[in-house]
Amino acid sequence: MSTQAPQLALPLPKPKYKWGGRRPGAGRKALPPERRKGLPHRSRPFHDRNHPVHVTMRLVRGIPSLRCTELARVVGGVLRKQKQRPGFRVVHVSIQPNHLHLIVEALGRDTLGRGLQTLASGIARALNRHLGRRGRVFADRYHAGALTTPKATRNAIVYVLTNYKHHRRERFAFDPWSSALWFDGWTHAPPATDRPPPAAEPTTWLLRTGWRRYGKIDPAEAPADVPA
Repeated sequence: MSTQAPQLALPLPKPKYKWGGRRPGAGRKALPPERRKGLPHRSRPFHDRNHPVHVTMRLVRGIPSLRCTELARVVGGVLRKQKQRPGFRVVHVSIQPNHLHLIVEALGRDTLGRGLQTLASGIARALNRHLGRRGRVFADRYHAGALTTPKATRNAIVYVLTNYKHHRRERFAFDPWSSALWFDGWTHAPPATDRPPPAAEPTTWLLRTGWRRYGKIDPAEAPADVPA
């Protein structure tokens, strides 16, 4: 027979919170609306490989104009290296003072996202290296709009290749800081250049053939405020 005394149950204080679940005051505090910047981080929609995408990438404040010769060449150098990746292609480009316009092709949503992320990272590193600075270069997530019809695709090409008319009163017919000099869809040919193109040849039907249903593009055309 055991002579060991029984253990006494000591009263313990009831825990204030349980493990797991939501607790008052926990987590990162939400910013007030006036301090929220950039585009919301929502999941990107499905991407149809047959639909080109018009992309806008904006810079943070404090970066000099990209349309100065030195910085435009820096950006152009990165575009030439990365214009064609597996499943991702930059087909048209326009370099503006504080933003870039691109028309790209991609095999899927993930390929589109990775291709643009790699491109943005490469441009940011190159610009920071050239300017001797650190930190962010692009202000927020890129804005992307799918081009699903021949008319919308033509409007987007006009919007990108003649976008400088929105911002400057330059008098040249073909924007040298875009892919306009290598585009074969003008009503008359641009001057010849020995520079390598900053963009790749299109593969989607909409960018190769479909947009031509509405006629070649006159260099005198100007971009609409919002491409249809």
